Amino acid sequence: MVAPFRLEKSAQLVDIAIHSPAATHTAARNGKDGRAESRACTIILIQKRLKSVYLVCLVYSVYLVYSAQDSDRPVLKRDRPDRPCLSSLTLSHPSAKFTRMTESISAPPGSPLSPRLSWSAVSRLIRLRNQTGTWLLMFPTLWSLVLAAHGMPPLRLLAIFVAGSFVMRSAGVVMNDFSDRSFDRHVARTKVRPLASGELSTTHALLVLGVFLLLAGMLVLLLDPFTILLSPIAVLLAAIYPLAKRVIHIPQAMLGIAFGWGAVMAWSASRGHIEAPAWCLFAATVCWAIGYDTIYALQDQEDDRRIGVKSSALLFGSSAWIAVGAVFSAMLLLLGLAGWFAQIGWIYYVALAAIGVWCLRQALQLKATVPAPVAFHMFQQHVWVGGTVFIGMIAGFLL
Repeated sequence: MVAPFRLEKSAQLVDIAIHSPAATHTAARNGKDGRAESRACTIILIQKRLKSVYLVCLVYSVYLVYSAQDSDRPVLKRDRPDRPCLSSLTLSHPSAKFTRMTESISAPPGSPLSPRLSWSAVSRLIRLRNQTGTWLLMFPTLWSLVLAAHGMPPLRLLAIFVAGSFVMRSAGVVMNDFSDRSFDRHVARTKVRPLASGELSTTHALLVLGVFLLLAGMLVLLLDPFTILLSPIAVLLAAIYPLAKRVIHIPQAMLGIAFGWGAVMAWSASRGHIEAPAWCLFAATVCWAIGYDTIYALQDQEDDRRIGVKSSALLFGSSAWIAVGAVFSAMLLLLGLAGWFAQIGWIYYVALAAIGVWCLRQALQLKATVPAPVAFHMFQQHVWVGGTVFIGMIAGFLL
């Protein structure tokens, strides 16, 4: 493992190499800090390669969009005048046993005849009116900034990570809806989403995604070089999460990893390297996400079972209350360990104890059948959990 002071030295040398190439070459000729300078040059080379990676990802996204155009386009009678629409066969004829999720289907009644980019549709695509996900992504980064600074973090970093949480959450839900558009058409709660209903096309989704990823890249460039190196992992995790629903039985863990990576980046941006408390916050975020997103998934259990989507709610079944209680307990232990590493004050632990009582009450509530509206309300309440931890951390350092 590279020592923290070496990473800090490398970051300083990267800044010198970017802003004063002549000074870098002079130092190299004089033989000063040869190995450190070589490491700095390596980091610069990696940064250049990352730009190529972003470009390749964008080109591949374009390919995915245009390859999906035919499957998303409603089947018109003029395209196949002598053949009935396949979707009508699978939906109407009793001999049709199942419908493939990737088949072309006509736009639902009431949807526009052709997709049209509009602010109304885009705002619903990024869930502008419901920012619960933004808060849940943002709070782990705020925890990390406060612990790393042992109190109030710099306003500059606060502004970057607050804005970044909104931008990356918006990009993440676009990726999610793009990946799940075929599934969403068969789920009562999600079939009215702009991509699933045909109100927006995949090209529109790619355009919106590109704008938000560009904004995210601009924010990342305001950070130190080491944190910039960590940023592509965040984009990769956001892209992998929607696919995890098809592969693993607890895709909520992948959501937690994606959200927790923000805490790692925030610690790096504050300290210039990664320390044990950052990994404790990362693991705590994973446990927290498994818990609250299992509650969220209770809304769609029947639809998920019917269409073959995996979720922790289906995996745990009637034992969901035990699993949720266990991951919440692990979250609180990890948050306590992170505070112990940072030598935080006793008020923080009082806040964790209060959260523990509330989480126990919520877990016990899951022993009975929970209606969809109640599950969604329980999920939304976790914004207050994140806020309580944040306030407890500040009070623990300042009081």
